[in-house]
Amino acid sequence: MRLPGSRYARVWIPDPEEVWKSAELLKDYKAADSVLHLQLEDGKDLEYKLDPKTKNLPHLRNPDILVGENDLTALSYLHEPAVLHNLKVRFIDSKLIYTYCGIVLVAINPYETLPIYGADIINAYSGQNMGDMDPHIFAVAEEAYKQMARDERNQSIIVSGESGAGKTVSAKYAMRYFATVSGSASEANVEEKVLASNPIMEAIGNAKTTRNDNSSRFGKYIEIGFDKRYHIIGANMRTYLLEKSRVVFQADDERNYHIFYQLCAASRFPELKALKLGSANDFHYTKQGRNPAIDGVDDAKEMSTTRQAFTLLGINESYQMGLFQVLAAILHLGNVEVKDRDADSSIIPPNNGHLLTFCELMGVTYQDMSHWLCHKKLKTTSETYIKPVPKLQAINARDALAKHIYAKLFNWIVDHVNKALHTTVKQHSFIGVLDIYGFETFEINSFEQFCINYANEKLQQQFNMHVFKLEQEEYMKEQIPWTLIDFYDNQPCINLIEAKMGVLDLLDEECKMPKGSDDSWAQKLYNTHLKTCALFEKPRMSNKAFIIQHFADKVEYQCEGFLEKNKDTVNEEQIRVLKASKFDLLVELFQDEEKATSPTGAPTGKRTVLSVKPDKSRQGQASKEHKKTVGLQFRNSLQLLMETLNATTPHYVRCIKPNDYKHAFTFDPKRAVQQLRACGVLETIRISAAGFPSRWTYQEFFSRYRVLMKQKDVLPDKKLTCKNVLEKLVQDPDKYQFGKTKIFFRAGQVAYLEKLRADKLRAACIRIQKTIRCWLARKKYLRMKGAAVTVQRYVRGHQARCLAKFLRRTRAAVVVQKFQRMHVQRSRYRRMQAAALAVQCILRAYMARQRYKALVREHRAVIIQKTVRGWLARQWYKRTLAAVVRLQCCVRRMRARRELKKLKIEARSVEHFKKLNIGMENKIMQLQRRVDEQNKENRLISERLMGLESSHAAEGERLRAELSRLRSAEDDAKSNANRVTTLLEELARLRKELETTRSEKKVIEDWAETYRDEMEQMVAELKEQNGLLKSEKDDLNRLIQEQNLQMTEKMCKAIQEETQQLETDLNEERSRYQNLLTEHLRLEERYDDLKEEITLSMAVPKPGHRRTDSTHSSNESEYTYNSELAESEEDCTPYWSNLDMSLFLKLQKRVTELEQEKQSLQNELDRREEQFQRARARKARSAELEYESLKRQELESENKKLKHDLGEMRQSLSGSAGATSAAPGSPAYKVLLDQLNASCEELEVRKEEVLILRSQLVSQKEAMQHKQTMTEPVLYVEDVQKMRDAGEITQAYISLKDTNRSPNPDYHRLNEDGELWLVYEGLKETNRLLETQLQAQRRSHENEVEVLRGELQSIKEENNRQQQLLAQNLQLPPEARIEASLQHEITRLTNENLDLMEQLEKQDRTVRKLKKQLKVFAKKIGELEGGQVENVSPGQTVDEPIRPVNIPRREKDFQGMLEYKKEDELKLVKNLILELKPRGVAVNLIPGLPAYILFMCLRHADYVNDDQKVRTLLTSTINSIKKVLKKRGDDFETVSFWLSNTCRFLHCLKQYSGDEQFMKFNTTKQNDHCLSNFDLAEYRQVLSDLAIQIYQQLIKCMENILQPMIVSGMLEHETIQGVSGVKPTGLRKRTSSIADEGTYTLDSILRQLNSFHSIMCQHGTDPELIKQVVKQQFYIIGAVTLNNLLLRKDMCSWSKGMQIRYNVSQLEEWLRDKNLMNCGAKETLEPLIQAAQLLQVKKKTDEDAEAICSMCNALSTAQIVKVLNLYTPVNEFEERVAVTFIRTIQSRLRDRMESPQLLMDTKMIYPVTFPFNPSSLALETIQIPGSLNLTFLTRV
Repeated sequence: MRLPGSRYARVWIPDPEEVWKSAELLKDYKAADSVLHLQLEDGKDLEYKLDPKTKNLPHLRNPDILVGENDLTALSYLHEPAVLHNLKVRFIDSKLIYTYCGIVLVAINPYETLPIYGADIINAYSGQNMGDMDPHIFAVAEEAYKQMARDERNQSIIVSGESGAGKTVSAKYAMRYFATVSGSASEANVEEKVLASNPIMEAIGNAKTTRNDNSSRFGKYIEIGFDKRYHIIGANMRTYLLEKSRVVFQADDERNYHIFYQLCAASRFPELKALKLGSANDFHYTKQGRNPAIDGVDDAKEMSTTRQAFTLLGINESYQMGLFQVLAAILHLGNVEVKDRDADSSIIPPNNGHLLTFCELMGVTYQDMSHWLCHKKLKTTSETYIKPVPKLQAINARDALAKHIYAKLFNWIVDHVNKALHTTVKQHSFIGVLDIYGFETFEINSFEQFCINYANEKLQQQFNMHVFKLEQEEYMKEQIPWTLIDFYDNQPCINLIEAKMGVLDLLDEECKMPKGSDDSWAQKLYNTHLKTCALFEKPRMSNKAFIIQHFADKVEYQCEGFLEKNKDTVNEEQIRVLKASKFDLLVELFQDEEKATSPTGAPTGKRTVLSVKPDKSRQGQASKEHKKTVGLQFRNSLQLLMETLNATTPHYVRCIKPNDYKHAFTFDPKRAVQQLRACGVLETIRISAAGFPSRWTYQEFFSRYRVLMKQKDVLPDKKLTCKNVLEKLVQDPDKYQFGKTKIFFRAGQVAYLEKLRADKLRAACIRIQKTIRCWLARKKYLRMKGAAVTVQRYVRGHQARCLAKFLRRTRAAVVVQKFQRMHVQRSRYRRMQAAALAVQCILRAYMARQRYKALVREHRAVIIQKTVRGWLARQWYKRTLAAVVRLQCCVRRMRARRELKKLKIEARSVEHFKKLNIGMENKIMQLQRRVDEQNKENRLISERLMGLESSHAAEGERLRAELSRLRSAEDDAKSNANRVTTLLEELARLRKELETTRSEKKVIEDWAETYRDEMEQMVAELKEQNGLLKSEKDDLNRLIQEQNLQMTEKMCKAIQEETQQLETDLNEERSRYQNLLTEHLRLEERYDDLKEEITLSMAVPKPGHRRTDSTHSSNESEYTYNSELAESEEDCTPYWSNLDMSLFLKLQKRVTELEQEKQSLQNELDRREEQFQRARARKARSAELEYESLKRQELESENKKLKHDLGEMRQSLSGSAGATSAAPGSPAYKVLLDQLNASCEELEVRKEEVLILRSQLVSQKEAMQHKQTMTEPVLYVEDVQKMRDAGEITQAYISLKDTNRSPNPDYHRLNEDGELWLVYEGLKETNRLLETQLQAQRRSHENEVEVLRGELQSIKEENNRQQQLLAQNLQLPPEARIEASLQHEITRLTNENLDLMEQLEKQDRTVRKLKKQLKVFAKKIGELEGGQVENVSPGQTVDEPIRPVNIPRREKDFQGMLEYKKEDELKLVKNLILELKPRGVAVNLIPGLPAYILFMCLRHADYVNDDQKVRTLLTSTINSIKKVLKKRGDDFETVSFWLSNTCRFLHCLKQYSGDEQFMKFNTTKQNDHCLSNFDLAEYRQVLSDLAIQIYQQLIKCMENILQPMIVSGMLEHETIQGVSGVKPTGLRKRTSSIADEGTYTLDSILRQLNSFHSIMCQHGTDPELIKQVVKQQFYIIGAVTLNNLLLRKDMCSWSKGMQIRYNVSQLEEWLRDKNLMNCGAKETLEPLIQAAQLLQVKKKTDEDAEAICSMCNALSTAQIVKVLNLYTPVNEFEERVAVTFIRTIQSRLRDRMESPQLLMDTKMIYPVTFPFNPSSLALETIQIPGSLNLTFLTRV
């Protein structure tokens, strides 16, 4: 931040579009400058002209570090642009809708549902200071609730704003907060009724406007009443100025009240058919807006909600139907059509359907209503006239009636809502929530806007006075000099409206005038106020309007309609018609017409009213109240409201509408600044800025600006140090003041100090950077220099070595080259010579061959040419000759024909003949000559012929010889010709074949070539494919390996996930069960408290011992002790009259339901355990059956023996004769006596054993079918009476006992008394018992068959499942099929392995059990042979389903038991539980000593087989522990002590139960100490439940201790001093991060954790249980810290992230010291660790976003975005997170499947388990110290 006027200083300049724009000075400002050279943020330069008169400079911008503060008063420069910019940054960038402005909470409507109003947010704000958390409506509600309880003063929350700004929603959330945090005192759902009033009031009082879909068209003030314990007991509502005109008229795109549209939407319901409603477009009163629907709102569903709310508030169905009937009648009334009769009268057509419906619904006559709708009655002093009215007036009268009826209905509903919320309990205090309209100004402003703005003037005055009062109190508290702050007082405006001759007064006066009108009233206003009041103006262009200068703006009001709306008149005759209705509800609406105090229906019921002065003008005017004008009524109600608000402490909520288009998170600066000016926020800023707006405590100032101090300036006294430093830094002493605890600064001084601090830090950073960079550069230079020298040395050496090597190589190369070149040249010459000779030889031979071939070729060519040419010549000659001959023939023929023709002609003439003759002569001569010549030639030829003949003869001889030779040659030639023909044919064939072969060869060669090319290509492709296949093979191998690994990992992961899911389900089930236990315990305690209160109210208790009823709980007994009197908090007034019996019955019902649910859960658990045990004990059952069969055979043999003895006795008796046979001393008598005694003894023993066996079989069967709680007193009756054959067993038992009862039987009268017959009957009864046992065994076999059938059915189902799985696998692709098959096979093998392991375990258990039974059989045989048989009580029960029959025998010299008398049980419980001090026992005695003592006493009761003693001891122990915890449940040491002892007692019951799974670690002696007669599994469950309750109470106790330490120690305290600086705070005081004497630090938390751990260790708590407690502790620490971090913007900084990580590391170090790193506690801190890392990581690029998304896997998307939005730089060197970066994070995390909940559940408790932990301590070694006063116990 620069100094004002200096270059680069940033300022705000006005802008018509954005209201204010940011700019930067380019030049320093001087006093004479009239223009400022500025540069806007977009880079444009601007010359800003200053006002020449004022020379006011632009507003300065705050430093960036202060932008986005929670409190606007924390800004250094307090002005309009700073406020607007801060709100915009918080709303747009950080998505924060709440901001403090001093005492005002500014709430901007986001037009979007935000997850910041849940129960977790309410719990987070509950009990917190207002400045410690981020601004919220819950913080204001908590502050009001806290001040009400602390100051004993009533509170008010004033919610105001424009329509659509969110007033109703804010008020609703405030009431929800009170209902949640306070609860109700009577558990009568008062808070639900308070919240249920909202949908009713919204239905009848809210409507859609152009600005808001759910606009409240009335004001309301709700008083929520509290009792002395600050629980909600009731509420009361006051309403103001209902907009009745909306009933009959709506503008475009608006709606009537919601209830009408809800009725129309629900008109199809059967119960509403009688109303004759239809669509909303069918009625005039609901269709004028032309848009009857609201997007996203289902009117039918809203109707159901409204009806439910009516029902909850006690308005029954009949009343509801009556209300709907009146509302429907109003709609029908609006459709009544009025027609003109003439110019001055009107008429309603007869039988108008809507009027008929109206009259039918309202219960009035059609004629009367139709008449008075078109007529009015005029009264004079003497006469009454009935005058018809024109159509317009009739319509207005109709609408006035509709408005009047709706207003009455509205008031009636408000009254009944108040009655439903009313309570008879005395109200101690209240919190009022005022939801009232804000300042309004429209194009046309009427009477409603005038009243609204009048109310806002009054509220603004009260607001200004309150703000001024707070400032004054602060200054006086700090004892600093102060002067009166000048602030705007709007009292003149209020006087203009409400004073004598004011606007309202003149309006009421004009209403009383007979011919008063709006115009005359306007003239009176002009005449009265135009020249006398500066706040009143007259428009230039109108005489029917006036202007009032309000505190927010000037408003022009149109006078038209003021008088009519102020009078609010309605036709009296119409009212009389309605009063005469047969409709009861309508009569009830108008019965208090004369008593109405206001049109809003102020409540008449009884309620607590503040002591305010009554309005004297209202006295004695009860009969004329209805004639009061609306303005007067509104002024009176407003005066009462102001008196109420002045008597309370107000809290202000100002709702801002960010835009007029209802767009989510869109900020319109023009609309926002307009509302800020109107709602008084800027006035608050101005008042604060006029004084000392910035306040620092001395410690905070010292911590923040320590960097500006020198060491010598720091003194031990921080206050004196701050004074000295400030005097040096700020020269003007008026800029600050020193208070008692704070320093007060003028506006701008904190920015100046921040600039100095930033400059100092910047200079220090530059110096540090300079030094570090110098050091780094020098170190780098020295390293580079050393490296360069070294490199040079090595390079130069290397170069020298390279040079020497080069020279040697060069010399060697020359020598080598010489010889090499010589050898090369010689070799080359020789090669060339040899090559030349070879070439010459080859060339010459080639040339010779070529020459020879050429000669041969030429010779053959010549021959061929000769032959060819001869053949050609001959052929040519033959062709020519033939052609010539033919041509000659043709020519000659032609000539001959011509000649013939001529001759023919000539022949016909003489000349011709002459010529012919001449020719003939010539011819003859020629022919003669030719003959001569021919003769001559013939002679020559003859001569020649002769010569030729001679030569021919010689030649002939030669030729004949030659002919013979030729003939032989011809024969040879013929043969050769045949051969040649054959050869030619063969040659032709061969040629043909050759041609074919050649063609085939060519084809084959072509194919071969193609094939070769294809093969080569194919080989190449195959090679390529081979390479690809190899790579694919490698890839597939790798993929297979990877898939195997992945499959293995996937299977492991799947198994792990399934295991985790099962564990999660188990934990959820445990958590649900434990929550039910907690709820059950809470209801039990509540039930006890109610019963005690009822007892106290009905009779005064007497001191001393008192018994309480124990039948209400299954865990309590008849032995319950109460030696203390219940102390009442209030006086002992009769309570029974105030007790809500419905509540009492509901609690009883709830207790019963919880018990039933618990019993059903327990039965389900027992059923599953039973199935598991049935599977385990199937094989063991065979051994049991064998044992029972052996026992039965033994009994049958004994029975036969007895029968045989009886037969002998009968024979001896029958063989004797006379009386002497029965005489004493005779042989028969002795035989009989011996046999009888033996029989009696054996029969008694066998009979008892049979009864024991039978009782055990029956109890086993009952246990298999149904387990019941052993603690039920009704279950402890004789078990024999529960058996089906109880009558037979009882008869047999009584008869046998009667047989043996006489100690001295009279043996002389044996036969006479029939003793033998009795013995025989006893044997018959025994046989019957045996038969019954056989039947029971048969039934057990049948059950086993059923079990086997069930197993067969399960196998069939498994087979079907396998077939289905196979069919599914066949439909899958091969890869997926293989994977599915592998997975299925692995699963199958795993299941088989588990089954085999389970079978092996069963076999081992069976073997062990058989061995044990074998020992029992051996022992039994020995006892039978020795005759040692003892009596066993027939009432003994064994609940375990499968257990060897154990007939108890009394042992001798048994150790490890404590004996006590029954009358000493009270003393035992009192000394050992009730009055025991845990500290002394834990320190001086062994851990768990009370548990050991109780168990030893229990063992003795079990040993003596005393059922009653066992039950009473266990029940008394449980109840006593509960009583101790109820009395001292807030003491951690006590709760930890009894948790440890309860768990030890539970472990002892398990360890010595005789169950094999608990006997593995026992010694032989400990196994001998096992319980022998009773199975206490049910009591183990009860003790487990008790341990769970104690654990949860321990967690709550621990949480209550840790809760105040966590936020201070983990977040606020600076563990690393100096890392985080303190930012300026606003008016809301924030908890200081500087450790004071009473401030908790991290060390406090660690010390408390050490204390918890040491106490649990001293008490001997199980290590696993300690781990669970520590895990829960760390979860609470992490959850509370993270929740506060998410709700505190000032904590989200880089330095705070470092502090958190350091604190977490300290907690981890504590875990390491205690060896608790594997308990899961560190994992619970993972969300907090990731949040701290998120504060520290880089947050700019996409890579950063990806890193954040992968790092923050334990945080939800909402939490990540919240932290990024809240991230606030503490120093100027840090940067804010860009909005684009946050959107990038949101887009990347969009696919996450997670809960939208923002905060962690701090109330969540992990389900606890109690792993079995056997004790190695021998019971017989335990000594009881005398300090316990247990001398009455005897060791056995």
